[in-house]
Amino acid sequence: MMNIDAYLGPADEQPLDRILTSGGLTMIFRNIACIGDSLSSGEFEAFSDDGEHSWHDRYEYSWGQHIGRMCGSTVYNFSAGGMSAKWYMETFADERDLWNPDKKAEAYIIALGCNDIKQPGFPGCIDDVDPTDWHNNKETFAGYYAQIIARYKEIAPKAKFFLMTMPQEPRWDDARQKLTDEHAALMYQLAELFDYTYVIDLRKYGPIYDRNFMDKFFLYGHLNPAGYVLTAQMVSSYIDYIIRKNPTDFTQAGYISMQEYYSESLEKKLKEEGKQKK
Repeated sequence: MMNIDAYLGPADEQPLDRILTSGGLTMIFRNIACIGDSLSSGEFEAFSDDGEHSWHDRYEYSWGQHIGRMCGSTVYNFSAGGMSAKWYMETFADERDLWNPDKKAEAYIIALGCNDIKQPGFPGCIDDVDPTDWHNNKETFAGYYAQIIARYKEIAPKAKFFLMTMPQEPRWDDARQKLTDEHAALMYQLAELFDYTYVIDLRKYGPIYDRNFMDKFFLYGHLNPAGYVLTAQMVSSYIDYIIRKNPTDFTQAGYISMQEYYSESLEKKLKEEGKQKK
């Protein structure tokens, strides 16, 4: 007889102890939006024969599209090379019609920070966020990032949000490492502030992007094709872990895009039962 507890995993399981190639329970989301920069866009770098350096967003190679193929889900690339939270909120999303309700998703994976880290005042703090009205957020990374979450919550109130930290990269100096740690801490604070929001903590649980890793999975300063596949497997495996460890949070996932059938009373009941069990 099948042991369902074994399927759900041991209590001390870490998020990436299982690396899945099938997408796992991530497939409960039939529409997923990936908001990010070049690493969310399948970007490759190239050198021409005459030494010219160029960058190319190859969305079909992105980890988001690999997740889509694994899960059979529709995945939107709300991303571009060089993306920052500021650029996304001030011009990019409007120019690309990314607030269009016809493009709403059941899950949003947000991977921003690499380009923002170069801007003054990064990462800001949770006090820069007005949880009642995103228009009042301060013009910091924290403020812009929270605006993205809040605005998509207006479009898809029951959607799930997954916030990605940046991996450990020994090539960066101590000052950048400190900022990246502060970014990770902010992701957890935002996950506490917003409902239906979780952290994909690659900084804590992912591989270290050292020379050995980069030799195998990088092409110059960005991932190579195998690196994007590996990232897709890590991200979907992490989401699978979150779902398995918080099953009642996702019981009504099938109604995220059909909010009229989403039961608030059932949700409250499940949360109370979960608290009692703990």
